Order: sequence, then C-alpha cells, then structure tokens
Amino acid sequence: MKLVDINLAESVVLFGGSAPPVPNPNRDILGGKGLGLQEMGRIGVDVPPGFTLITPLCQVYEKGDDLPNEVWDLVMEAIKQVEKDTSKKFGAEKNPLLFSCRSGAAISMPGMMDTVLNIGLNDTTVEALAKETDARFAYDSYRRLLDMFGDVTLGMPHEAFEEKMNSLKMKYGVKNDVEFTADHLKELVVLYKNVYKERNQVFPDVPLEQLRACIKAVFGSWNSERARKYREIKSITGLIGTACNIQTMVFGNLGQTSGTGVAFSRNPSSGEAKMMGEYLINAQGEDVVAGIRTPEPISKMKEVLPEAYDQFVKNVKLLERHFGDMQDVEFTVENGKLWMLQCRSGKRTGHAAFKIAVDMVNEGLTTKEDALMRIDSDHVRQILHPTFSKEALSSSRYTENVVAVGLAGGPGAAVGKIVFDTSEAEKLAHEKVILVREVTSPEDVGGMWASQGILTARGGITSHAAVVARGWGKPCVCGCEDLLVDEQAGKMTIKSTGKVFKEGDVISINGSTGEVVGVEIETSSVSVEGPFGVVLDWADKIADSLKVLANADSGPDAAKARELGAQGIGLTRTEHQFFSPDRLPVVRRWILRGEGLDKVREFQRSDFRDIFMAMNGLPVTVRMLDPPLHEFLPRPSQVDDDMAKTLGYEDPDDLIDAIQSMHEENPMLGLRGCRLAIVREGLTTMQVEAIMHAAADLKEKDPTADPRPRIMIPLVGNVAEFKHQALEVKAAAKQVLEIRNLNSTDIPFEVGTMIEVPRAALVSDQLAGLLDEDGTNLCNFFSFGTNDLTQMTMGISRDDAGAFIPKYTEKDILPDDPFKTIDEDGVGWLVKFSALNGRKANPNLSLSVCGEHGGDPDSIKFFDYIGLDYVSCSPFRVPVARLAKAQAAITRQKSSSIGKKDRVLQFVPGN
Repeated sequence: MKLVDINLAESVVLFGGSAPPVPNPNRDILGGKGLGLQEMGRIGVDVPPGFTLITPLCQVYEKGDDLPNEVWDLVMEAIKQVEKDTSKKFGAEKNPLLFSCRSGAAISMPGMMDTVLNIGLNDTTVEALAKETDARFAYDSYRRLLDMFGDVTLGMPHEAFEEKMNSLKMKYGVKNDVEFTADHLKELVVLYKNVYKERNQVFPDVPLEQLRACIKAVFGSWNSERARKYREIKSITGLIGTACNIQTMVFGNLGQTSGTGVAFSRNPSSGEAKMMGEYLINAQGEDVVAGIRTPEPISKMKEVLPEAYDQFVKNVKLLERHFGDMQDVEFTVENGKLWMLQCRSGKRTGHAAFKIAVDMVNEGLTTKEDALMRIDSDHVRQILHPTFSKEALSSSRYTENVVAVGLAGGPGAAVGKIVFDTSEAEKLAHEKVILVREVTSPEDVGGMWASQGILTARGGITSHAAVVARGWGKPCVCGCEDLLVDEQAGKMTIKSTGKVFKEGDVISINGSTGEVVGVEIETSSVSVEGPFGVVLDWADKIADSLKVLANADSGPDAAKARELGAQGIGLTRTEHQFFSPDRLPVVRRWILRGEGLDKVREFQRSDFRDIFMAMNGLPVTVRMLDPPLHEFLPRPSQVDDDMAKTLGYEDPDDLIDAIQSMHEENPMLGLRGCRLAIVREGLTTMQVEAIMHAAADLKEKDPTADPRPRIMIPLVGNVAEFKHQALEVKAAAKQVLEIRNLNSTDIPFEVGTMIEVPRAALVSDQLAGLLDEDGTNLCNFFSFGTNDLTQMTMGISRDDAGAFIPKYTEKDILPDDPFKTIDEDGVGWLVKFSALNGRKANPNLSLSVCGEHGGDPDSIKFFDYIGLDYVSCSPFRVPVARLAKAQAAITRQKSSSIGKKDRVLQFVPGN
C-alpha cells in the first residue's frame, strides 16, 4: 500500500446538492466512485447528495481500528450540510434521512469490498418512514439494513438471514420477495432480529452508531481476504486504500413507479455501440448485482418509466462524451425521478476493449493515445484466449449436445471438469475446471479465477459472476434457469430433460451465446485481425523507439510470432532443439562419448532453415548452447540395458558411471554457456556452421531471400571469454560463406553477447570496445538475459523462489516478484550501467532484453525509458508487449522530451 501524508481537515469531501465540485479531483485520493460523483455534479447530472471520506483515511483507520475525533467531527458537519440540502434529518422521528455507505478505491474492484444501505432505520424511524411512504416499503428497507449490517459489520453469515426469508416464503407460499406484504415484512424484521439474538449480537438502534460502524467496516474491508485475493489476482499494487462514500438514500423499492438498475453505455462483451444493462422495478440496487432476482433488459424500461428512461439515455451519452470512455453506471428511479448513483469506466472483455477503442476514435470521442492507454494487458491476453471455431459451432457434436441456454455473461469458450466448490476449484487450478454455482458471491473470487469458465443458475448479465468474469476475460454463462444446482450433492440437473451432470464430468460453455454443451468441444486460437490488429498497428506507429521481437526455437513458433507482429527473433535457445525423442539419444551420445556431432549439426541446420524462412528479412538471434549438459542426460535410475546399448555402452553400470562423472554441485553456475564451448572444442564451430549453412540454403533456394543471423555468446563473465568465442564464431562463419561462394553482404551476420553475469555488466565498456584485426567491432549487440541476471544479482534461485517470494510481496519486503517485474534499483541499475558504458564504447551497439521481463508491461516501461532498442518475449506475449511499448512511449512523451539515444547517455552511475 502506498503511504501518503494526510491533512485531516480536508479528509471529508462533500458532493451533490449545494456542494461545489472539487477542482481537479484526484482519483487516487477520492477513489473511483468519489471522482465520478464529483464529475457528474460538475456536468449537471443529478446525484443524491453526500460526502466522501478520502482514501488516506483507510491507512489512518488501519493503524488504530478507528478514525480520529477530528474526522468524526467533520462527518457530523457533512451530515448537517446534507440535511440542509435534502430537508431531512438523520435519525429524526419525522421525515428521516437515510444513508448508503459504499467503498470506492481508485481502481474498481467489483463486489470485493462492503456496502450497506438504508442506514438510519430503527423501530422508531421505520414507523416515521412508513407514515410518509407506505409500510411495505419501509419494512422492506428495514429488513435489508438488518441483513447487510449484520453481514458487513458483525460478520454474521448472509445465509442465516436467507434461511429466515426462505422459511417465511414457504409459510406464505411466496416465490419472490416482492410478493411479501407489509405484515409479512414486519414478521421478517422480527425473524432477522432473532438472528442477532441467536448469535449474541446487538443491532444498534442509534443511527449515528450504525453509520460509524459501517464506515469502519468499509475501511476494514480493504484488507478482507476476498479484496486481497482480487488485488493479488489482478496484480493491483500501489493504491492508497479505499475511500468511503456516504450518500443520501433514494429508493427504487417504493412501488411500480420506482426501480433500480445497472447499465453500460456500450456492450461490455462485444463492444457494440449499443447501451446494455438491466433494471428491476420496485427494488434496491443490490437486488440487481447480487443475482437474487433475474432483471429485465434496460431497453424495456422505456415502456414502464419512459420519462426516466429518456433522461437516463441523455445522461449516459453525456457521461461518455465527458470521460471519453465507455461508462458503467448505477441508477435509481424514485417515484419517477431519476438519480445517478455512480459512474466509472466499464469493465469490458478484450474483444470489446479493442472495438470500443477503434469506434470511439472514429467517432471523435477520444484520441488514439488515450484509447491505447485505456486498454490493459489483460485485454490482449483475452483476445488470444481459445474460442470455438465456426466449424466446431456448426458440427453435430456441438449442436446435438447443447443441454441448456443461459445468458451470455462473458464471451469465449471454456472446456473443463465441473466443480461446485470454490476451494476445490482453487485446488484443481492445474487442471481445467468449470465452476458451477447457483449464484456467485464475492467470496467465490478465488475459485472463479482458478476456473476456465463460470456457469450459474441465477443472476443477470450485470450480476457479480458476469461482471467479474468479463473483467477477467473468463467465459461465463449466467442466469441459466434450466439448471438445478445441488452443490451439496455435487450435481446439476437439467430441469427440462432430467439429465444429470456430476462433479468431474466434462462440459463446454459458450460465453458468447449462453449455450452449455454437455461434451468436450475443441477450441481454437485467434489471430491478429479486425479492431485488434488496428489498435496494435497504432501501437507500433506511436512507439517511437522500442521494437518487439520474439523468443522462438522452431519454424512454427517463429511463424506464429511473425503473425502476432514480432519484428524478428530476439532469442533462439538452441538447447530446445534437442529434446525430441528422436534427437535426444544422438545428443546424449555426443555428450558422453563425443560421437555424432555431424548429426547434431544437421538437426540444428534443419531447424534454423525453418526459422530463417519464417523470419525472412528480419533478424534472428541465436544463442549458443547454454544449459548444463546434465540436463540432457538420464537419471541413473532410468538406465537399463537398451538405453546403455543405444548410447554405446555394453554394461549399464558404465553408463551410470559416465553420468555420475558429469555431476556438478551447482550446475547453473558450472560448466555451461561459453565455458562449455571453450572446454568442448568444436561445439561453437559446429553451431555456427549449422546457422550459416541454413542461411545459405535459403539463399540458394531463393536468391532474393534475406536471412539475417545474429549469433549470441552466453554466460560471458570476462573479456577474454567473449573474445575467444567471438573470433571462433567469425572464423567459422566466414569459412561457410567461402564454401558456399557467398560473402557478408549476401548474408550479413552479427556477433554479440548475452549480459547475464553481473561482472559482464560491470566491464561492458571493455566488451563493447573490442576490435577485430580489421578495426571493426567484435561485439555488435548486448542482449540482457534478465532471468539469470536477476538470479545472480539478487542471490535468489528462480527455481526455488516460489517458496518465499509471495510472502515477501505480501509483506512489502519486495514490491513485486523480481522474476516477473524488473528490480529497477538493483538489476535495473546494472542494465542501465551496462547500456551506458557499452554504448559509450560503441555508439552503434544494439541494446535489448531477451528475458521473461521482455513481456512484462511494467518492465517494458523501464526498458523504454532507458532507451533500449528492443525487447524479446514468447510469441503469445508479443501483442502484450506491442501495446505496452506504446503505452510506455505515450507516458514518457507526456513527461519528457528526451530523445531515445540521449536517455541512456543521461544515466549517471550511482543514480
């Protein structure tokens, strides 16, 4: 959590009514809801008056489980102002003022923190409210307060109240709560109070005590298990905390001229420029999002509340123009009068994010730069998620096995085993599971994240399940009323057919159509086209420096990388070419007996040829063999007679002895990389011959072909190592060119090194300044292997870090996992130092990153700022990196006019 100083005198901020809008409101301080309420008031949209307790108070509360008296005094002053604006009085026996209490962090976390409605009701004020409205409405509001207050402030299970309601429904033959009469609801209030007595809890009758308890509960919910898990899942860090918004209650449960709803200014699943949402007549807001009743489409509201609907449409359009983004709004209609309760940028799927971006730019509502900044890396990942192909959708296997149809809650395809329990879904996260629930709640967040998709029997497209699923790109089918879910028995039944599915059965769900398919359906991946391709093309043009290359070890991988927009190959790991069953014995025999090097060369030549063909005209960086040789060898326990004979040993014990003789105590710091190539003579020459002959093969087949090999020497720690290997590489390359009657203009090749040993970073000027006999630079490029550089610099094994890194980040000992996001102060300092000194010695030196950090948006921002030439990542992270490089460039361009080359040169060692 980001710590901030706070001026308590300014910690309570009014909105609505007579309150003037805050100039230049700060989302970090007011939270998303608080900022939205200020902005709606600024542009003339009616919001119920209230006040915001700002986010820094969350930190103040956490220090002492309470707020200072000065803050409570400010709350009292704010209440008095709202009383003036509403002509009501909080806690009065006549015309009582009621409040809602809602959380609101700077980043939206749907359903993760707490809300309480109808604060201020007690046995006296409920009667006053009944006289001024009607008894049914008053007691409906009261029972809701008892339920929510008990759940949020006292930790009483919502199910305890639900049981009382269900028993009363059975008693009076009532199906939905709207069928309860005033007398029924009075009886329900008594039953709800009994829940408190049964648990030795007390409901405070004093309205101010209720409000104080709710404010404290909202601030306390910031660190609830579900909120922490959501932030962990979404990698949300650096927030101050949540704000707390106290707002005058307006009532959608006053009868048939009242209602409540949630809507999006555009379709959050498809991005279609058509408003989508739901509403309920005679209901309060939680009824819609909780999925307790299945709501009506927002378009039908025009038929029953036409004036309110027309005003609502005008408000939504106004908000979209004002913010330049798709809006997610909540509203209440009280006796025909429309009130807007909140607005925020709407959660959307990946497909919707890209379509909305393109449409809003074309409509002149936003710029390309702003549109790019509103797309996040998760949206890109979602686009690349599996879908059902057109062929699969039209197949008889699909059409004949659709067992139920619900609402399309979150698009995409999901296939997996049915799981009914959230904790079980988390345990089975390594498998593919579909979480099936009657209805989801915020407590299900962990299981929802662990699942491939979500299926619920109840709830609309704005229910908790659908909103969270869309935000995460999880396929979701909700409100599937033909499902009877028995979570205790571990089964679901299709009501219309009686067909039963048990836990562990495999199903498929189509979140784009709402269809549930009773068998496994094959999925397919998406390519870069349509709005997705348009936006990534913007990204490439807006990014003024950094390029994105890919890590690929085969022709198909290289072809996929190019399809996804890679501008070359930044890392080909030669060792990955040896693990196939037909190649491994040959490689093992060479390692153990020094035999068969020619066969190994041909394996590599074939693979390099495929990669050069896929990347024709673009650079291909090949790393010489890097891992310890023991990784290719069998364990002694795996040795048998057949294996021994295959590897040239008559006696299996001789093979075991040979394997054990190669044992190293710390192999990752042992005989690998350039060390192995220096000790095993001929290894470097063999690999260079494979690379250059592959390039020449391509040239021979097509004289217009343009293979561009770059040969990278790994694990260099001193200048002599690099010089030894670089000279051998150049000699072997030139020899191949002579044999093939070619020259360096036919196949231009470069030699460089991977900077992954800290000492290499410290002597970068010496490495970059090395000259060949002809006066040309021996080293053409540095590629920072940030995985090993992190491991060696921080003294943390990346293979074992999982045992403690999560605890370190949770306790803020480390801000992030350093193997996911670059450690800027330590490892990042070495990268900057090495880049600066390398380029000082050789101004034409190419600088890049080829570790996993090359696909991490936060790391890319750092690499862009220090002026590297490119990042390289796995093929399916290329689109993420393309977006991230543009966002980094936009952020930098807004804050600085420093040119790319100058950014590195401005770095001063020690800063």
